[in-house]
Amino acid sequence: MRVDVDQELCISCGTCIDLCPEVFKWNDDNKASCATAEIPVDLEEQAHEAAESCPTEAITDI
Repeated sequence: MRVDVDQELCISCGTCIDLCPEVFKWNDDNKASCATAEIPVDLEEQAHEAAESCPTEAITDI
């Protein structure tokens, strides 16, 4: 599984980072980004929950 954060849609609310800090991090523009190219299996559920919780739907999971 992989995730992508649309930087145009991200409003820096931090929900994804709060829910899954092993996968999401702040980038230099203070927007959320993915900290890893491939999501470890044991974090897939948390990453999916973070994507579903994004208020602007900026995160897509693949």
